[in-house]
Amino acid sequence: MSSIQQLIHTVEVAYAHRPDIARTFARCLPNSLDTAMQPHPDGTFVITGDIPAMWLRDAAAQVWPYLPLCTDDPALRDRVAGVIRVQARQLLTDPYANAFNATPSGAGHAGDQPERDPLVWERKFELDSLCYPIRLAYGYWRHTGDAAPLHGEFHRALRVVIDVMRVEQRHEDLSPYRFWRPGTVPATDNMPGGRGAPVRPCGLIWSAFRPSDDACERNYHVPGNMMAAVELGHAAELLRVLGDDALAVEADVLAREVRAAIEAHAVVEHPEYGRIYAYETDGLGHHVLMDDANVPSLLAAPYLGYVPADDPTYVNTRRFVLGADNPYFARGRCAHGVGSPHTPAGYVWPIGLAMAGLTAATATERLAAVDMLVTTTAGTDLMHESFHPDDPAQFTRPWFGWANGLYAELVLATLDTAG
Repeated sequence: MSSIQQLIHTVEVAYAHRPDIARTFARCLPNSLDTAMQPHPDGTFVITGDIPAMWLRDAAAQVWPYLPLCTDDPALRDRVAGVIRVQARQLLTDPYANAFNATPSGAGHAGDQPERDPLVWERKFELDSLCYPIRLAYGYWRHTGDAAPLHGEFHRALRVVIDVMRVEQRHEDLSPYRFWRPGTVPATDNMPGGRGAPVRPCGLIWSAFRPSDDACERNYHVPGNMMAAVELGHAAELLRVLGDDALAVEADVLAREVRAAIEAHAVVEHPEYGRIYAYETDGLGHHVLMDDANVPSLLAAPYLGYVPADDPTYVNTRRFVLGADNPYFARGRCAHGVGSPHTPAGYVWPIGLAMAGLTAATATERLAAVDMLVTTTAGTDLMHESFHPDDPAQFTRPWFGWANGLYAELVLATLDTAG
């Protein structure tokens, strides 16, 4: 599309002294548009890349860099609006699912219990899966002023999302959700007894799995709750546009409850770093201290709008996350950054590198993140899921739309200082 090509040209001019950065941007920015966004009845279906399913999280993140272009590009605007409509139908089909098929084929993880709807690829309940469609719709509306995709199914989906979040504040008493994967599978693909570890109701929203699709250790996932607090506020704003003031009030009240619960139950005093956010907690006094590259993450809190980048607790948390005390931080000859237990030990994730740049306090740090990303593509000029920091040619997933989109976002965030 012309708007995409114009933006690529802008980056080529700004980074004339670094053609590798511009060349990689030219491959990454249109990657999801060219290869992953597929026409769908009254909408747009978005595959993640090398997996032919649509993750609520990934799809919203993959098209996020296109939002500023939607204002003046009607064709692109229609395609992104189509993603919003499809995600609304997916949430109405099963708000506990994280990934969907294009048709009711039953493809995906056969044997998962309870049985899935044939439109569902995987039914791992991840709190962020309820948040990303709201983030995309809100961002679209802010850029375009177009409220048309918000009516009807999306409006009904907001009611469902808020109801599910309310239920999952009291998971053990109210939730119908169960999940188990029979057979020999990694522990990260299952929950104890199909229900997860014990939790105490405290205002936080329960999640079965992390944004990595790995099982939570303590089922209040703090970054997911941070995202929920922000997106519930956005949902309230959208609901007022739709004339549903009563549901908007419910969303605002829930947002305040979640934020208060995070500050009361998810902040710990670390002997070296001071007050930091935990990655997970259970309301019973247990905390998991780590961070994972997948977003929402603790590192991404300012990117998601939960706190400003200079918030003291976030600054302390960031020092912890980007250092050796985070068990999923890795350092090698070619790169250093946050990884994930979802991939081989010691691997670094481009998503984590991009997020470190997008939340950096200085232009120097942002540019260093761009340089680290562009020099570790193993000659592909595309991002991967993860790679060995001593040898980027050892990588996972050759086609990963979310990481490509985040690289493009980061480059665009550096344009003012590219020279």
